[in-house]
Amino acid sequence: MDMIRALWAYRGFILGSVKREFQTKYRNSLLGAAWNIINPLSMIFVYTVIFSQLMKTRLPGVEGDYAFSIYLCTGILIWGLFSEITTRATGMFLEHANLLKKLSFPRLCLPVTVVSNAVLNFGIVFGLFTLFLLLSGNFPGWAFLALIPLLLLLVLFAIGIGITLGVLNVFFRDVGQFFGIFLSFWFWFTPIVYPVAILPEQVQYLMKFNPMASVMVACQGVLVHGQWPHWTSLWPVAALTAFLCIFGLRLFRLRSGEMVDEL
Repeated sequence: MDMIRALWAYRGFILGSVKREFQTKYRNSLLGAAWNIINPLSMIFVYTVIFSQLMKTRLPGVEGDYAFSIYLCTGILIWGLFSEITTRATGMFLEHANLLKKLSFPRLCLPVTVVSNAVLNFGIVFGLFTLFLLLSGNFPGWAFLALIPLLLLLVLFAIGIGITLGVLNVFFRDVGQFFGIFLSFWFWFTPIVYPVAILPEQVQYLMKFNPMASVMVACQGVLVHGQWPHWTSLWPVAALTAFLCIFGLRLFRLRSGEMVDEL
């Protein structure tokens, strides 16, 4: 509760940081924030035209011209949110070293800012993707509401990893470099560009040890098939998320004083 009250007291600082980063991202750009719309529109267009119309790619057991492009867009958008939070959080203390040395503020403002920026970027892109689903007649219906707890779980899982690695990265700078490489392998071990059903049985069994696989399959089930998730399959991820968040916050509180000296 003390942490929540501190974050609320510094809500202006957090909102200002989010606004400043968003503006800085498009400074000296002729189109400015319009790139937030152009980039996702071009991605949706490419996946729809190439995979659905030119390559005639189909998902096993799923009818529809846009099924595979929706499958791809879902996977890449969800992974993009996860990747942005974890990558930014891993380097957030190093990135804001001067700020940490000169100003006194709750250090947890940094991960909150990282999450807020990532969610803002994701919200713009995903809003356009949702509009595409509506216009193409592929909106999943009421099952769409299941994305709220799924995305919340994903964000908590990502920031749990990010805070833990962010603290470790201050003391061991190889952590950030290693995680970047690990994230690339993790992407291809997650069913994003391929369905789990086409994999050999032994590999499908190994997918059970990939926490992102169950979240990804649940999101794809909602947006591609219009199905509600099997919530019981997400309990292992939820337990791991709770552990990482608790462990990451505890590690952060124990080492926050030492981090400033190390920076």
